[in-house]
Amino acid sequence: MKPTLLILAAGMASRYGGMKQIEGFGPDDETIMDYSIYDAIRAGFGKIVFIIREEFAEQFKQIFEPKLNGRVATEYVYQHMDAYLEGFQRPADRTKPWGTAHAVLCAKEVINEPFAVINADDFYGRDSFEKAAHFLKADCTEKHYAIVGYELKQTLSAHGTVNRGVCGTDSEGHLHSVVERLNISYQGGIVKCEDGMTPDTLDANTIVSMNFWCFHPSIFSYTEKLFQQFLKERGQEPKSEFFIPIVADQFMHDGSGKVEIIPTDAIWFGVTYKEDAPAVRKAINGLLEEGVYPAGLWRN
Repeated sequence: MKPTLLILAAGMASRYGGMKQIEGFGPDDETIMDYSIYDAIRAGFGKIVFIIREEFAEQFKQIFEPKLNGRVATEYVYQHMDAYLEGFQRPADRTKPWGTAHAVLCAKEVINEPFAVINADDFYGRDSFEKAAHFLKADCTEKHYAIVGYELKQTLSAHGTVNRGVCGTDSEGHLHSVVERLNISYQGGIVKCEDGMTPDTLDANTIVSMNFWCFHPSIFSYTEKLFQQFLKERGQEPKSEFFIPIVADQFMHDGSGKVEIIPTDAIWFGVTYKEDAPAVRKAINGLLEEGVYPAGLWRN
Protein backbone atom coordinates (compact mmCIF):
# COMPACT_ATOMS: atom_id res chain seq x y z
CA MET A 1 0.00 0.00 0.00
CA LYS A 2 1.34 3.42 -0.95
CA PRO A 3 1.74 5.94 1.88
CA THR A 4 -0.20 9.20 2.07
CA LEU A 5 1.10 12.75 2.43
CA LEU A 6 -0.86 15.01 4.78
CA ILE A 7 -0.18 18.72 4.20
CA LEU A 8 -0.99 21.20 6.97
CA ALA A 9 -2.25 24.30 5.18
CA ALA A 10 -4.83 25.71 7.60
CA GLY A 11 -2.55 28.08 9.52
CA MET A 12 -3.23 31.79 9.68
CA ALA A 13 0.30 32.92 8.71
CA SER A 14 0.17 35.80 11.18
CA ARG A 15 3.88 36.65 10.94
CA TYR A 16 3.89 36.44 7.14
CA GLY A 17 0.88 38.67 6.66
CA GLY A 18 -0.84 36.71 3.89
CA MET A 19 -1.76 33.35 2.41
CA LYS A 20 1.81 32.15 1.93
CA GLN A 21 0.57 28.58 1.37
CA ILE A 22 -0.63 29.49 -2.13
CA GLU A 23 1.94 32.10 -3.13
CA GLY A 24 3.74 31.29 -6.36
CA PHE A 25 7.54 30.87 -6.31
CA GLY A 26 8.31 28.77 -9.42
CA PRO A 27 8.31 29.73 -13.12
CA ASP A 28 4.68 28.63 -13.52
CA ASP A 29 3.70 30.13 -10.15
CA GLU A 30 4.34 26.82 -8.41
CA THR A 31 3.81 27.03 -4.66
CA ILE A 32 6.21 25.45 -2.19
CA MET A 33 3.55 22.75 -1.82
CA ASP A 34 3.87 21.91 -5.51
CA TYR A 35 7.51 20.94 -5.04
CA SER A 36 6.67 18.85 -1.97
CA ILE A 37 3.90 17.07 -3.85
CA TYR A 38 6.16 16.48 -6.85
CA ASP A 39 8.85 14.99 -4.59
CA ALA A 40 6.26 12.87 -2.79
CA ILE A 41 4.82 11.43 -6.01
CA ARG A 42 8.21 10.41 -7.37
CA ALA A 43 9.09 8.92 -3.97
CA GLY A 44 6.04 6.65 -4.15
CA PHE A 45 3.29 8.40 -2.19
CA GLY A 46 -0.16 7.54 -3.49
CA LYS A 47 -2.45 10.18 -2.03
CA ILE A 48 -2.29 13.83 -0.99
CA VAL A 49 -4.54 15.10 1.80
CA PHE A 50 -4.80 18.85 2.31
CA ILE A 51 -5.82 20.21 5.70
CA ILE A 52 -7.31 23.63 4.96
CA ARG A 53 -9.82 26.15 6.22
CA GLU A 54 -13.18 25.67 4.59
CA GLU A 55 -13.45 29.27 3.41
CA PHE A 56 -10.43 28.68 1.14
CA ALA A 57 -11.57 25.30 -0.20
CA GLU A 58 -12.64 26.38 -3.67
CA GLN A 59 -9.52 28.50 -4.14
CA PHE A 60 -7.34 25.54 -3.19
CA LYS A 61 -9.14 23.15 -5.49
CA GLN A 62 -8.93 25.55 -8.42
CA ILE A 63 -5.17 25.74 -7.94
CA PHE A 64 -4.35 22.08 -7.36
CA GLU A 65 -6.95 19.92 -9.09
CA PRO A 66 -5.94 20.87 -12.66
CA LYS A 67 -2.33 19.98 -11.80
CA LEU A 68 -2.88 16.80 -9.82
CA ASN A 69 -5.92 15.20 -11.44
CA GLY A 70 -4.78 11.91 -12.96
CA ARG A 71 -1.38 12.08 -11.25
CA VAL A 72 -2.29 11.32 -7.64
CA ALA A 73 -5.41 10.91 -5.49
CA THR A 74 -6.41 13.99 -3.48
CA GLU A 75 -8.60 14.71 -0.45
CA TYR A 76 -9.52 18.01 1.21
CA VAL A 77 -10.19 18.11 4.94
CA TYR A 78 -11.28 21.09 7.01
CA GLN A 79 -9.94 21.96 10.44
CA HIS A 80 -13.19 23.06 12.05
CA MET A 81 -12.94 24.68 15.46
CA ASP A 82 -15.62 22.37 16.86
CA ALA A 83 -14.25 19.10 15.44
CA TYR A 84 -13.64 16.35 18.02
CA LEU A 85 -14.63 18.52 20.99
CA GLU A 86 -17.12 15.84 22.15
CA GLY A 87 -19.31 18.21 24.09
CA PHE A 88 -16.59 20.58 25.26
CA GLN A 89 -17.71 24.20 25.01
CA ARG A 90 -14.89 26.25 23.54
CA PRO A 91 -14.36 29.82 24.76
CA ALA A 92 -16.49 32.31 22.86
CA ASP A 93 -13.46 34.52 22.25
CA ARG A 94 -11.31 31.77 20.74
CA THR A 95 -10.37 32.47 17.11
CA LYS A 96 -7.10 30.49 16.86
CA PRO A 97 -7.22 26.90 15.51
CA TRP A 98 -6.47 24.18 18.05
CA GLY A 99 -3.02 23.44 16.64
CA THR A 100 -1.17 20.97 14.45
CA ALA A 101 -2.10 17.79 16.33
CA HIS A 102 -5.78 18.72 16.10
CA ALA A 103 -5.28 19.35 12.38
CA VAL A 104 -3.89 15.84 11.97
CA LEU A 105 -6.84 14.43 13.91
CA CYS A 106 -9.23 16.09 11.45
CA ALA A 107 -7.87 13.75 8.72
CA LYS A 108 -8.89 10.64 10.64
CA GLU A 109 -11.73 9.69 8.30
CA VAL A 110 -9.70 9.80 5.07
CA ILE A 111 -6.38 8.13 6.02
CA ASN A 112 -6.13 4.40 6.68
CA GLU A 113 -2.50 3.81 5.74
CA PRO A 114 0.92 4.95 7.02
CA PHE A 115 1.34 8.63 6.28
CA ALA A 116 3.69 11.59 6.50
CA VAL A 117 2.81 15.04 7.81
CA ILE A 118 4.41 18.26 6.52
CA ASN A 119 3.85 21.99 6.64
CA ALA A 120 2.55 23.67 3.49
CA ASP A 121 5.07 26.51 3.62
CA ASP A 122 8.29 24.54 4.15
CA PHE A 123 10.51 23.17 1.37
CA TYR A 124 11.87 19.82 2.53
CA GLY A 125 13.85 18.46 -0.42
CA ARG A 126 13.78 15.25 -2.44
CA ASP A 127 15.98 13.21 -0.09
CA SER A 128 13.60 13.70 2.83
CA PHE A 129 10.60 12.38 0.91
CA GLU A 130 12.51 9.36 -0.38
CA LYS A 131 13.65 8.45 3.13
CA ALA A 132 10.19 9.05 4.59
CA ALA A 133 8.55 6.90 1.91
CA HIS A 134 11.00 4.06 2.59
CA PHE A 135 10.30 4.21 6.32
CA LEU A 136 6.52 4.28 5.84
CA LYS A 137 6.58 1.31 3.47
CA ALA A 138 9.13 -0.84 5.32
CA ASP A 139 9.32 0.06 9.00
CA CYS A 140 6.30 2.02 10.24
CA THR A 141 4.12 0.19 12.78
CA GLU A 142 1.76 1.02 15.64
CA LYS A 143 4.81 1.20 17.91
CA HIS A 144 7.34 2.74 15.53
CA TYR A 145 6.97 6.27 14.19
CA ALA A 146 9.61 8.65 12.81
CA ILE A 147 10.58 12.26 12.34
CA VAL A 148 12.79 13.71 9.62
CA GLY A 149 15.47 15.77 11.36
CA TYR A 150 17.26 18.85 10.01
CA GLU A 151 20.35 20.70 11.23
CA LEU A 152 19.32 23.93 12.94
CA LYS A 153 21.74 26.02 10.87
CA GLN A 154 19.82 25.02 7.72
CA THR A 155 16.52 26.29 9.08
CA LEU A 156 17.15 29.85 10.29
CA SER A 157 15.80 33.04 8.71
CA ALA A 158 17.94 36.08 7.95
CA HIS A 159 14.91 38.30 8.53
CA GLY A 160 13.80 37.54 12.05
CA THR A 161 13.51 34.97 14.77
CA VAL A 162 12.04 31.48 14.31
CA ASN A 163 10.63 28.82 16.62
CA ARG A 164 12.01 25.29 16.35
CA GLY A 165 11.42 21.96 18.04
CA VAL A 166 14.84 20.92 19.36
CA CYS A 167 15.20 17.13 19.23
CA GLY A 168 16.78 15.22 22.10
CA THR A 169 17.96 11.64 21.57
CA ASP A 170 18.31 8.58 23.78
CA SER A 171 21.27 6.18 23.95
CA GLU A 172 20.01 4.34 20.85
CA GLY A 173 19.65 7.51 18.79
CA HIS A 174 15.86 7.54 18.90
CA LEU A 175 13.91 10.69 19.62
CA HIS A 176 13.63 11.28 23.35
CA SER A 177 12.11 14.75 23.44
CA VAL A 178 11.06 17.69 21.30
CA VAL A 179 11.40 20.97 23.16
CA GLU A 180 9.84 23.98 21.47
CA ARG A 181 12.39 26.82 21.61
CA LEU A 182 11.30 30.32 20.68
CA ASN A 183 12.89 33.42 19.15
CA ILE A 184 15.94 31.72 17.64
CA SER A 185 18.31 33.72 15.44
CA TYR A 186 21.95 34.18 14.46
CA GLN A 187 23.57 36.97 16.45
CA GLY A 188 27.24 37.64 15.76
CA GLY A 189 27.79 34.13 14.48
CA ILE A 190 26.14 32.54 17.52
CA VAL A 191 22.69 30.93 17.53
CA LYS A 192 20.79 32.73 20.29
CA CYS A 193 17.50 31.58 21.76
CA GLU A 194 15.67 34.38 23.56
CA ASP A 195 12.80 32.61 25.28
CA GLY A 196 13.88 32.67 28.93
CA MET A 197 14.90 29.01 28.86
CA THR A 198 18.35 27.52 29.24
CA PRO A 199 20.64 27.13 27.48
CA ASP A 200 20.24 30.51 25.77
CA THR A 201 22.58 29.48 22.94
CA LEU A 202 22.25 26.44 20.69
CA ASP A 203 24.75 24.45 18.64
CA ALA A 204 24.20 25.22 14.96
CA ASN A 205 24.30 21.47 14.21
CA THR A 206 21.48 20.68 16.65
CA ILE A 207 18.83 18.45 15.08
CA VAL A 208 15.44 20.15 14.95
CA SER A 209 11.96 19.23 13.89
CA MET A 210 10.50 20.97 10.86
CA ASN A 211 7.21 19.16 11.43
CA PHE A 212 7.95 16.31 8.99
CA TRP A 213 6.52 13.29 10.79
CA CYS A 214 5.85 9.69 9.77
CA PHE A 215 2.91 7.97 11.46
CA HIS A 216 0.90 4.77 11.49
CA PRO A 217 -2.88 5.42 11.31
CA SER A 218 -3.15 4.22 14.91
CA ILE A 219 -1.99 7.73 15.80
CA PHE A 220 -5.54 8.99 15.29
CA SER A 221 -7.20 7.17 18.18
CA TYR A 222 -4.20 7.95 20.39
CA THR A 223 -4.36 11.65 19.49
CA GLU A 224 -8.10 11.79 20.07
CA LYS A 225 -7.67 10.61 23.67
CA LEU A 226 -4.90 13.11 24.34
CA PHE A 227 -6.96 15.93 22.83
CA GLN A 228 -9.74 15.31 25.33
CA GLN A 229 -7.17 15.53 28.12
CA PHE A 230 -5.77 18.73 26.61
CA LEU A 231 -9.23 20.31 26.49
CA LYS A 232 -9.82 19.56 30.16
CA GLU A 233 -6.49 21.08 31.17
CA ARG A 234 -6.06 23.97 28.75
CA GLY A 235 -9.19 24.26 26.65
CA GLN A 236 -10.34 27.47 28.33
CA GLU A 237 -7.13 29.29 27.38
CA PRO A 238 -8.01 31.29 24.23
CA LYS A 239 -4.58 30.82 22.63
CA SER A 240 -3.62 27.32 23.83
CA GLU A 241 -2.51 24.93 21.06
CA PHE A 242 -2.37 21.16 20.81
CA PHE A 243 0.87 20.49 18.91
CA ILE A 244 2.13 17.30 17.27
CA PRO A 245 5.19 17.20 19.59
CA ILE A 246 2.81 16.98 22.57
CA VAL A 247 1.43 13.74 21.13
CA ALA A 248 4.87 12.39 20.14
CA ASP A 249 6.28 13.16 23.58
CA GLN A 250 3.47 11.32 25.34
CA PHE A 251 3.75 8.40 22.89
CA MET A 252 7.43 7.98 23.77
CA HIS A 253 7.15 8.45 27.50
CA ASP A 254 4.10 6.32 28.33
CA GLY A 255 5.67 3.27 26.70
CA SER A 256 3.46 3.25 23.61
CA GLY A 257 6.42 3.12 21.23
CA LYS A 258 9.49 4.81 19.80
CA VAL A 259 10.11 7.60 17.32
CA GLU A 260 13.07 7.18 15.00
CA ILE A 261 15.03 10.20 13.80
CA ILE A 262 15.59 10.08 10.04
CA PRO A 263 18.52 12.40 9.25
CA THR A 264 18.54 14.19 5.93
CA ASP A 265 21.06 16.34 4.12
CA ALA A 266 18.29 17.86 2.03
CA ILE A 267 18.18 21.61 1.64
CA TRP A 268 15.44 23.20 3.72
CA PHE A 269 13.98 26.66 3.25
CA GLY A 270 10.73 28.34 4.13
CA VAL A 271 8.79 31.58 4.25
CA THR A 272 8.26 32.72 7.80
CA TYR A 273 8.48 36.38 6.80
CA LYS A 274 7.64 38.30 3.62
CA GLU A 275 11.34 39.15 3.34
CA ASP A 276 12.13 35.43 2.98
CA ALA A 277 10.32 35.21 -0.36
CA PRO A 278 13.16 36.44 -2.65
CA ALA A 279 15.58 33.94 -1.11
CA VAL A 280 13.05 31.15 -1.69
CA ARG A 281 12.69 32.11 -5.34
CA LYS A 282 16.47 32.22 -5.70
CA ALA A 283 16.82 28.76 -4.10
CA ILE A 284 14.17 27.26 -6.38
CA ASN A 285 15.79 28.82 -9.46
CA GLY A 286 19.08 27.24 -8.39
CA LEU A 287 17.46 23.81 -8.14
CA LEU A 288 15.91 24.29 -11.59
CA GLU A 289 19.30 25.19 -13.04
CA GLU A 290 20.81 22.07 -11.46
CA GLY A 291 18.10 19.93 -13.04
CA VAL A 292 16.65 18.76 -9.71
CA TYR A 293 13.23 19.89 -10.97
CA PRO A 294 11.93 20.55 -14.47
CA ALA A 295 11.01 24.09 -15.43
CA GLY A 296 7.26 23.87 -14.99
CA LEU A 297 6.52 20.86 -12.80
CA TRP A 298 3.18 19.91 -14.31
CA ARG A 299 3.52 20.83 -17.97
CA ASN A 300 3.77 17.23 -19.17
